[in-house]
Amino acid sequence: MTDKIEDVWDVVVVGAGPAGSSAAYAAAAAGRKVLLVDKAEHPRYKTCGGGIIGPSRDALPPGFALPLQDRVHAVTFALDGRWERTRRSRRMMFGLVNRDEFDHALVKAAQQAGAVLETGVTVTGVEQGGEDAPDRRTVGVTTQDGRTLRARAVVGADGSASRVGRHVGVAFDQIDLGLEAEIPVPEDIARLWAGRIHLDWGPLPGSYGWVFPKTASRSLTVGVISARGQGERTKQYLADYIARLGLAGFPPSVESGHLTRCRTEDSPLSRGRVLVAGDAAGLLEPWTREGISYALRSGRLAGEWAVRVAEAAEPADVRRQALNYAFAVKAGLGVEMRAGRQLLAAFERRPAVFHAGVVSMPPIWRAFVQVTQGATTFGEALRRYRGVQRLAALAGR
Repeated sequence: MTDKIEDVWDVVVVGAGPAGSSAAYAAAAAGRKVLLVDKAEHPRYKTCGGGIIGPSRDALPPGFALPLQDRVHAVTFALDGRWERTRRSRRMMFGLVNRDEFDHALVKAAQQAGAVLETGVTVTGVEQGGEDAPDRRTVGVTTQDGRTLRARAVVGADGSASRVGRHVGVAFDQIDLGLEAEIPVPEDIARLWAGRIHLDWGPLPGSYGWVFPKTASRSLTVGVISARGQGERTKQYLADYIARLGLAGFPPSVESGHLTRCRTEDSPLSRGRVLVAGDAAGLLEPWTREGISYALRSGRLAGEWAVRVAEAAEPADVRRQALNYAFAVKAGLGVEMRAGRQLLAAFERRPAVFHAGVVSMPPIWRAFVQVTQGATTFGEALRRYRGVQRLAALAGR
């Protein structure tokens, strides 16, 4: 492709997290001129448990080496600190990573595919001309330092508070507060947690807590999540959870919080030549709030369809390609999110039923393992497994 306009990129990707790096990789691997921008320098800390489940693994670039801190074969479940039980799987369920290392490796994969990275760039807005505008074939991404980056297509992957998402008009119907502490522990404590995570169904509706061990770096990621609006109770839940685990005597190296946002079903995924992916699009599993696999998968799709949008000459062609992107997302991730909403609604009513099911009913435990391994999804489990169907129906009464 050639262009008479100077300094015009085929695709500009805003945000270098998993969604943005995946989009940049996909577009660059297709031979396009791609600019990936991020406000932070990489590697950088990111609040996240860092669980890499099967769908995340399967969406990684070919040959990508996961910087694993641990491999999970066991889960200890508890119901607000009670009725604790550990279940084990012979096969690894998922891996654990530090997000700074994982995200940096994804950025490097995008660069190796040909994408150009520029950090320290704060995006302030997006400018698109109408159908009669002379520059309707390009989009302007404005930055805090006064520049305008021009591209034939833009992918917004700049997080749940996305400026690009606001331009597109992304709307949310579920907002949750996650609080997390990175706790360095002595070697003997780290060994006790090796290969095992802890999940605690919490005291607030829809809440739960987790411990993800990062054995290689001798630290534990401990966090809780619940619906936004009960900040003090969520903070108290985290403090109580850490104390119950016997970890209150180990000072955290990092304490952080973040909001997760799930999109409404009819929320847009594009506007003109601009597509959104990952957290910027509100793509998140509603029950577990797992977002890495959604970011990787939607980012890859956004990069692939951004190439088609960039090639489109007429507005009708742009709309057609953007609609195809939305269809691809909704046909896969949208179906999974609908199942997650159903499970969350039932879990909010009867967390004890979910706890009893996963610790004492083999079909439920097998479904849990298969979802983490990527052999099935929550949507498929609800359709195919009678045990999961009965669990959801019973909890929803």
